[in-house]
Amino acid sequence: MQDVRHWPCESCGADLRFAPGQTRLVCDHCGHVQEIPETGPADRRGMGELDLRTALADRLPASACERVRTTPCPSCGALVEFQGATHATECPFCATPVVVGTGETRLIKPQAVIPFRLTEREARQAMVDWLGRLWFAPNGLVQYARKGRALSGLYVPYWTFDAATRSRYTGQRGDAYYTTRTVTVQVNGRPQRRTEQVRQIRWTPVSGRVARDFDDVLVLASQSLPHRYTEALEPWDLSALTPYRPDWLAGFTAEGYTVDLPEGWQRAQEIMARTIHGDVARAIGGDEQRISRVETSYDHETFKHVLLPVWMAAYRYNGKSYRFVVNGQTGRVQGERPWSAWKIAFAVLLALIAAGIAALISQMR
Repeated sequence: MQDVRHWPCESCGADLRFAPGQTRLVCDHCGHVQEIPETGPADRRGMGELDLRTALADRLPASACERVRTTPCPSCGALVEFQGATHATECPFCATPVVVGTGETRLIKPQAVIPFRLTEREARQAMVDWLGRLWFAPNGLVQYARKGRALSGLYVPYWTFDAATRSRYTGQRGDAYYTTRTVTVQVNGRPQRRTEQVRQIRWTPVSGRVARDFDDVLVLASQSLPHRYTEALEPWDLSALTPYRPDWLAGFTAEGYTVDLPEGWQRAQEIMARTIHGDVARAIGGDEQRISRVETSYDHETFKHVLLPVWMAAYRYNGKSYRFVVNGQTGRVQGERPWSAWKIAFAVLLALIAAGIAALISQMR
């Protein structure tokens, strides 16, 4: 079993934690500050792309993989990796009680990470502000979130994919033209003949090729959160990716990926296909397009395993669990929208009163 990683304070021996928005570890016990070493050329090389075909054939070198201590959540299935002295008693994804296990999982090592920029306090304020803008949210939940327990800082796994694509297509180009026809219409009860322009499409068979190089197509490697949550946190500034160092994870947890590399590559191809479809439509031109077939070949496929920062809260309010996520880089918020029955009823009542007043005024005129 892999030893539990600690970041001991040089002054008092207590555990250090990474300070969001900075490049240092801090000790909550004595206040000592310890700088994270600057990134060197060797670190940058470790951040480089890995060959996708080699990985899919399970021929990556041993140095690209690691065994990590993980705990699967019995409810949502999250595979949470524990770093340092961090021990969770609740799943940060769904608030289900979990016990830190001793199992290990062999995973591809993270190559890069975007360190947390927002502090927990800043993330909490962003979440409270977001809830406050939801007029139909229960007031009690807003207050509970404002006064509740701290948010959990998590590094969520993603894949990024690069590829050079070449696509052959067949289809039809539609060019609009207009014809004139005479129609009979009723005007004040009398028939009248008029002419009108009718839009027609002239279809022409077409075929051709398009090419596009994709860089850092981002695919969520977790199944613990609905995609509508994580997609709402985008965009990420991937230029802020820095070579992975365990120091960035001090005091935080990281989820092990549960979307494996082959499935991640399949999802990346689906994302690429949508962009290629747009390229084909533009290449066909005309006023309308019919795309019959697109055949795409991929070359120079590479990937990275990266960790992105998310502040997360799972609140239980009136017997129901609500989950909220905050982008730890930009502060964008997304979550399950709660509804207040009395606020909705009050809004309906106000609408009925307003409609009644309007009707009364109309009758008095």
